[in-house]
Amino acid sequence: MRLRLVPAETNFDFFRLRYVTMGVSIAAVIASILMWLLVGLNFGIDFRGGTTIRTEAVQPVDVAAYRESVEALDLGDVSISQVFDPTFRDDQNVAMIRIQAQEGQESVTGEVTNQIEAALKNVDPSIKFTSVESVGPKVSGELIQTAIIAVMAAMGAILIYIWLRFEWQFSVGAVAALFHDVILTIGIFSLLQIRFDLATIAALLTIVGYSINDTVVIFDRLRENLRKYKTTPLQDVMNKSVNETLSRTLMTSGTTLLALIALLVLGGDVIRGFVFAITWGVIVGTYSSVYVAKNVVLMLGVKRDWSKPSDGGGGAGTQFANIDA
Repeated sequence: MRLRLVPAETNFDFFRLRYVTMGVSIAAVIASILMWLLVGLNFGIDFRGGTTIRTEAVQPVDVAAYRESVEALDLGDVSISQVFDPTFRDDQNVAMIRIQAQEGQESVTGEVTNQIEAALKNVDPSIKFTSVESVGPKVSGELIQTAIIAVMAAMGAILIYIWLRFEWQFSVGAVAALFHDVILTIGIFSLLQIRFDLATIAALLTIVGYSINDTVVIFDRLRENLRKYKTTPLQDVMNKSVNETLSRTLMTSGTTLLALIALLVLGGDVIRGFVFAITWGVIVGTYSSVYVAKNVVLMLGVKRDWSKPSDGGGGAGTQFANIDA
């Protein structure tokens, strides 16, 4: 017996509320952008510049006492937070201390690090530093610029590929879905103030790749059905295409989420931001493949008779449609 998450044949009307779903998506994107602009992101040391110190102690973390002892050293902006993880032992109390980049220095010197350790040992003699990471202000600025270029370049390359592989309407729909996924991920990171660092950028690029894979599968089935059902309304052909690939979509997303949830719960705090970003991206990416990408294509319209050459309008880009993926 084979496991089926959905029946072999389904006939869900995914586009019955297409204006509502499109409106919700647009509202979510606008809210995410506003959250990003008004609240900002909790940039990690990669993008802010400075030094991150990870401590471990036997006694419970007293954030107020830690902050009081470190602030006495007059190091500028200092952020201290306790790290929680279900995999930690009872005697394993972890804290994260972030110190802003010092003027004229690329990182906190070893002498200052020793001073911080001595100050904290006055609070808890069992405390020890398990890691110390530093990034200079110049390097952090370059990393932000490179990260933006990487995400935009990936989306631009995908736009060109989809344009050549299908039609320009498909490429616009695909990139709209990718833009939706990336902005919503940034928005949730801003809302929850989860640390945003280079690992998160890697997660965003992973989300872009995962989301476009699902979108292309449905696009490919849609193109086949457009050839078969030349007189059927476009909305009905799209519904049929999504229904025919629904089992594959749910199986792929479901099995991926099983692994991600296990990592989210048991993987530890070091990779939690990365895993959370991909988990969120799989969910919104599956949604956007249908309710953003396909809605955009439905609004723009596509070429219906693939047996005739393009007239220069709706069939732009279809000269490469027979190239194997």
